[in-house]
Amino acid sequence: MDRVTKDSQITELKEKLGRITSVVLADYRGLDVPTVTSLRDEFRKVQSEYRVYKNTLVKLATKGTELEGMAKYLEGPTAIIFSYESPSAPAKVATKFAKDQEKFVVKGGYFEGQVLDQKGVEALASMPSKDELRAKLLATFLAPATDLVRTLSAGAQNFVYLLSAKERAGG
Repeated sequence: MDRVTKDSQITELKEKLGRITSVVLADYRGLDVPTVTSLRDEFRKVQSEYRVYKNTLVKLATKGTELEGMAKYLEGPTAIIFSYESPSAPAKVATKFAKDQEKFVVKGGYFEGQVLDQKGVEALASMPSKDELRAKLLATFLAPATDLVRTLSAGAQNFVYLLSAKERAGG
């Protein structure tokens, strides 16, 4: 690889790493092309990008940044999964895929200023996604209004129950 190509790939990597919310590193050794293609599609569905770069280029791109600690996981064939949206999405896909495919091994990752080991990536995968958090927040906002409606309608509903019971009692 010539110097110009290396420099352009390092610049591209730095730009991508500057926009990420999380990164997952994985060993893909032994996976066939159709499997890797389907895996790439799964990552695209969750707005993540699966790429393979030379480890030395990644080390150069992360040198002097918070991501520099990932260098210890850059041994052997390494796929890098970038997430620009949901931090937990690529971790969820990667850990699920690693359970199904023994040849795909999650090595580590990065999230919020911390380099993660394999267990850290699994913990990140258990975090709720943005959509799940939004749904919980919406439910929290709607709960008081729902309770108010129930409380306001309870008096009228109880009165109807009273009349119904009195009618059944023959009164």
